[in-house]
Amino acid sequence: MTRLPAAAGPREIYRIDWLPGTDLLHGTCHCGREHTAQDPVEMWEWMLAHPRGHQVEEPGGNSS
Repeated sequence: MTRLPAAAGPREIYRIDWLPGTDLLHGTCHCGREHTAQDPVEMWEWMLAHPRGHQVEEPGGNSS
């Protein structure tokens, strides 16, 4: 069995999927929040801004 060094700590997993038939990317952050964008740079900036980038209301959200 391979073990990670204790200094490695928990791993953060980011996932980006292409939505077939569209120009959209769907990203899931390690915290579970989701985001959709056309621009891969925008997607990575959103993910790597965790948690600051996740505090902004998503476009099309219920912001009455």
